[in-house]
Amino acid sequence: MSFWEFPRYVSVGEKQQRSKKKLEQLMKKNKDIKPVIIEGATIAKTWWGKAWNRNLEAYADYSNRIGRGRSYVRCGSVLDLQIQEGNIKALVHGSDSDPYSIVIKIKALEKTIWREIKDFCTGKLDSLQELLMGKFPEALGEIFTAHGKGLFPSPKEIDFDCSCPDWASMCKHVAATLYGIGARLDHDPNLFFLLRKIEIRDLISETIRDKTKELLTRAKRKSLRIIEDQDLSSVFGIELDSAPGFGKKIDVKVANKAKAQKKVKAAAKTGKNSAKKPEHKIENLAQRRLQGKQRRALQRKLQKERQLKNQPKRRRKRPNNPCG
Repeated sequence: MSFWEFPRYVSVGEKQQRSKKKLEQLMKKNKDIKPVIIEGATIAKTWWGKAWNRNLEAYADYSNRIGRGRSYVRCGSVLDLQIQEGNIKALVHGSDSDPYSIVIKIKALEKTIWREIKDFCTGKLDSLQELLMGKFPEALGEIFTAHGKGLFPSPKEIDFDCSCPDWASMCKHVAATLYGIGARLDHDPNLFFLLRKIEIRDLISETIRDKTKELLTRAKRKSLRIIEDQDLSSVFGIELDSAPGFGKKIDVKVANKAKAQKKVKAAAKTGKNSAKKPEHKIENLAQRRLQGKQRRALQRKLQKERQLKNQPKRRRKRPNNPCG
């Protein structure tokens, strides 16, 4: 092919097959490779992934170039994507037999912007899990995505380089890598905070402190109510003047409590005494039981004799004398 000829058209199916074959070759050499695999027509599905892609497409510097990477990332051309603190490295399969190497560097979020966002989030986030799932008020989403004042980077905060021969400032391989970051955030939103070099727990730490204080104050109030509702006279052993109209009811309850306590104490004492019986008492108990058995046996014998006495006597018939 000469310099002035157009490159041969490669269909989507052919791109997918070539990328798949190259990925299998790379995985045999390096098992730590992390490819970007898109399932379905949508590149990103969660709030953080979608917000990342929308942020890139919103800037005029990227709007005409970023779209070139959509078909590449959908075809599985991003063979490897490694996200570290403020640094991204990727391998993207192109027209050449060997994949191109891409390096993207993202600056850390400015401390003043981070401080303002933390102050605004105080009391508005319920948990870390809901933050990562994108379940927070719409006002917070607007603060997070504000251009130049939010969490997402602007073009001046992103530097990139690709090993391909394309002269464009943003080639399709870099664009595919940036879209791949949005897809990767669907699986692990924590990577976004790693890129911007900020601590995600700082957003909810103030909220947790406020909720902890509120729970402690509620617990104190509840404990005071419990002490007030208890019978103070029985607790402290003093007599209290009852409120008008309620004196009789309170006296009845106190009397019932006192009786119940006496019964429990008496039962406990009898239980303890019965558990510890002296030996001479055990012997007396055995003798009484034996005497009772003998007395019952004698009573049964006397009863049988009375029955025999009360029965009528039968007269014997004399035999007839044949000689008389």
